[in-house]
Amino acid sequence: MLKIPDHQVAGHRALNGKLGPQIDDSGRFYKPLQSGERGSHEVAFYESFSSDTKVPDNVRKFFSKFYGTQSIEASDGSGLQPHLVMEDLISKYTNPSIMDVKIGSRTWYPQAPEAYFQKCLKKDIETSSAPLGFRICGVQIYRAQDSDLGYWKPDKKVTMRYTADEVKLVLRNFVSSNQSTAVNNDPDSAFASNVYRGSSGILAQLMELKSWFEDQTTYHFYSCSILIVYDKESTIKGGASGPAIKLIDFAHVIDGNGVIDHNFLGGLCSLIKFISEIVTVPTECTDKPSS
Repeated sequence: MLKIPDHQVAGHRALNGKLGPQIDDSGRFYKPLQSGERGSHEVAFYESFSSDTKVPDNVRKFFSKFYGTQSIEASDGSGLQPHLVMEDLISKYTNPSIMDVKIGSRTWYPQAPEAYFQKCLKKDIETSSAPLGFRICGVQIYRAQDSDLGYWKPDKKVTMRYTADEVKLVLRNFVSSNQSTAVNNDPDSAFASNVYRGSSGILAQLMELKSWFEDQTTYHFYSCSILIVYDKESTIKGGASGPAIKLIDFAHVIDGNGVIDHNFLGGLCSLIKFISEIVTVPTECTDKPSS
């Protein structure tokens, strides 16, 4: 049986009769195929990437499994509509804390229509994308110290306006035990070591992804996000559902034409630097966000 995801933090949600993604009990995520070239472009990327033998397994794990396309009953009641069928990245987590981070100082792709270019440029300038190389599109934090509080999940219009200092605070709040009903100005970062550090922590995974982006020239990822997720109880107890990153949203991936994707690499290095400052780990990043 299809249902609306409980833990979606960004993008269009299937609420109030609107078109949006759905999930099932088998661990699959159904994303409506976007209209026009964007939908066909994303399908083409998944098909190409899935069969690309040059992508190493240690990098492929950062991308969700792709099961093709399928026509299912759309959430807006419009009948059968084509959907991308992918792995539900959140299904194995009980109380997930999630952050959607859009990477790159520019989110428009070359040869984008003028209206789309202007829309993206305005948003990049008004958010932290241009100055930092990334922006937080959505976040939810499970407040484990009191289960009655549930999740802190600010409106995405709020997250879009975060300044550089607020981004730093949210990255600390994300791994803190004293999260309340707003951005805490004095987060304790109690889970920083469990989540960000270690051989299987978020930083190690980001660095592994960075190593690939320093060499790969096949793809350029525009308006793509990194999803960061962990479960506080499982992470603290060393459970199987540890911290993880996944790349999502590939409607604007283009051919790299033998050139390194400095836009994505620069934003990725910036994110690594910000997180590294929380746990005082050297970043080894030299790429700067491109403009």
